[in-house]
Amino acid sequence: MDMQIEGLRVLVTAGAGGIGLEVARAFTREGAKVYVCDVDEAALAALKVSDPKVKGVTCDVAERAAVARMFEDAVSYLGGLDVLVNNAGIAGPTARVEDVSFEDWDRCIEICLTSQFTCARLAVKHLKESPNASIINLSSAAGKHGFALRSPYAAAKWGVIGFTKSLAIELGPFGIRVNAILPGLVKGDRIRRVLEAKTQQYGESFAAVEQRAFAATSIKEYILPQELADQMVFIASPRGRTISGQAISIDGDTKMLM
Repeated sequence: MDMQIEGLRVLVTAGAGGIGLEVARAFTREGAKVYVCDVDEAALAALKVSDPKVKGVTCDVAERAAVARMFEDAVSYLGGLDVLVNNAGIAGPTARVEDVSFEDWDRCIEICLTSQFTCARLAVKHLKESPNASIINLSSAAGKHGFALRSPYAAAKWGVIGFTKSLAIELGPFGIRVNAILPGLVKGDRIRRVLEAKTQQYGESFAAVEQRAFAATSIKEYILPQELADQMVFIASPRGRTISGQAISIDGDTKMLM
């Protein structure tokens, strides 16, 4: 299927690995011009070798001055901006609320939610000049369910939904679409670390915690990053021109989080 996005100008935060890398690759395969930022310098170095068509730079999205510099470089390199993918996020602490430090709470909210505001705020003036503009924010299944022992993460991801829906209303008159993607259990190192941390909290084996995680899903398989990327390419293409303000779940029909 021709997604009609040849030359689309795309910025992906945390785009040198994991979900972000698959997103960058998916857009590139369809002929888009992609710029990514990341804090992982090793991943960025590997990106230069594996995906030379993608420009990658170092940037911590929690540092607003650094984000401003990154945006200036990105827009200059891309020649404008059509799509912002707010992918950056961290797992945050796995702990009972009384054991969560203020520093861990602040850091999780800062990366998972506030960075999306920082990036969207800088992107809007450029997106208003695009004929096919969209913002895609990464939320989570934790953005619609409670998540025991992961309160900072869940709070941030619920916040992403409110931010997304508010922006969709605000920016709709300018033709800018805003959507959120809500992944479930995505195959990769992050979910493995989260489940390993829960083994400590519950005093159970990894297999038991993994089984607990899948107990409330209809499709008992890990989500592949490529599946998320394909959805993002579609909603950012002209074929998704009327999709906005949506919280799109790709989670195997998760009923609750354990």
